[in-house]
Amino acid sequence: MKVLERNIDLGLLILRLSVGVLMLMHGIAKLMHGAGGIEQMLEASGLPAFIVYGVYVGEVIAPLFIIFGFGTRIAAAIFAFNMLVAVGMAHSADIFTVNEAGGWTIELQALYFFGAVALIFTGGGKYALSNKKLWD
Repeated sequence: MKVLERNIDLGLLILRLSVGVLMLMHGIAKLMHGAGGIEQMLEASGLPAFIVYGVYVGEVIAPLFIIFGFGTRIAAAIFAFNMLVAVGMAHSADIFTVNEAGGWTIELQALYFFGAVALIFTGGGKYALSNKKLWD
């Protein structure tokens, strides 16, 4: 059956949309309500407060690039780095813990991170704006 044939490019589009849209929702929330909590964590760690603007790069700009498939590998690398920083700053105590349902406490962050890592290695696929085949 043709519908069930392997379609890597469609899978990459679904991965890009899933990772990008879901993280973009976090970024939009920070745009609307601010990132004051993150700024406080930075200052408590002795880091300059202006680094908080990196959150907008990692949670708004990079996801938009991933969604549209423009510079997917670079955007995914920025996104993955953003997730490492987020886990390091806000969830480091949870890395080796299990939640009450038996899942890894940082499974959401891990899914974002590993989804981004997959996109670093694969790129955006055929249905990406930066794919030359799309324009030829």
